[in-house]
Amino acid sequence: MNFIMRWLITAIAVGVAVWVVPGITILSNDSSWIAIAIFALFLSLINMSIKPILQILSLPVTVLTLGLFYIIVNTFLLYIAAWLANGIFQVGFYISDFGWAFLASIIISIVSALLNGLIGNDSNSESN
Repeated sequence: MNFIMRWLITAIAVGVAVWVVPGITILSNDSSWIAIAIFALFLSLINMSIKPILQILSLPVTVLTLGLFYIIVNTFLLYIAAWLANGIFQVGFYISDFGWAFLASIIISIVSALLNGLIGNDSNSESN
């Protein structure tokens, strides 16, 4: 049940990012929520499996940059999730450049943190 809540929160956060950030688009307009759900599934799976490893490996740089490098790690994970979702399911999730992915990463992190706080989810925030 915890994974389904994480997936739902991530899907809402990604939907907000697609709506707000002009550099993040979904090429298939008729099934945009399906594309968001598939992308959020990959992002949730990556956040549960690869993200902890990357956090440990990037810890020295993250400490030196006072936590700002953590957003770079999140941006990198967005690119990985988009690559997997487009490669496996051809969902058409397009990130135009690094700046828009960086902004989307911040928005997804903020929305995920707010939703996790709102529903009272005390587990690690799925802030991508």
